[in-house]
Amino acid sequence: MAIDLAALGLTLKRAQYRNHRAAEQALKEQVGVTLVQWDALRAVDRMPHASGHDLALATFQSDQAFGALAGRLVDRGLITRRPGVGRRIEHALTEDGRAALEAGSHVTEGVLAALFAPLTEREHEVLAGLLAKLLSDEPAPYPASGADAVR
Repeated sequence: MAIDLAALGLTLKRAQYRNHRAAEQALKEQVGVTLVQWDALRAVDRMPHASGHDLALATFQSDQAFGALAGRLVDRGLITRRPGVGRRIEHALTEDGRAALEAGSHVTEGVLAALFAPLTEREHEVLAGLLAKLLSDEPAPYPASGADAVR
C-alpha cells in the first residue's frame, strides 16, 4: 500500500508544530524568552562574530526580521552588537544572554525528551537517519547539538 505523501508531510509538520508550541510555552514560563529569541541566542553563541545575514540564515529569518529581533535582544541586555569589518555588525552574548541560553537549553531538552518519549532508542536512531537522508543535500545552519530539534 502506497503512503499518502501529503499526509506524511502534514504529520511531520504537526509534530514540529507541537514541539514548537511546547517549547514556546515552557521557555516563556521558565526563562522569560520566546523560542525565536532563544534560537537567536543559540545562533549567536555558536557563530561568534557572524554577520546579521549569517545569523538570519541560521535562524530561518529574513535579514530584516533578524535585525529587529537583535535590536530587541540588545534592549533586553541579552546580546551586544558592534561594528565589524566593513558594514558587518557582529553579535555576542552578554552574561544575561548566556544565562538565558543555558536555562533555555535545559528547558528545551525536557521538551524534546517528552516529544520523543514514545519512541525507543532504536526508533530515535532510525528517525534521525531518515531525516538526515532527506536533508543530505542541505548544509546544517550551524554546528549541531542535542537541542537542535527544537526549531
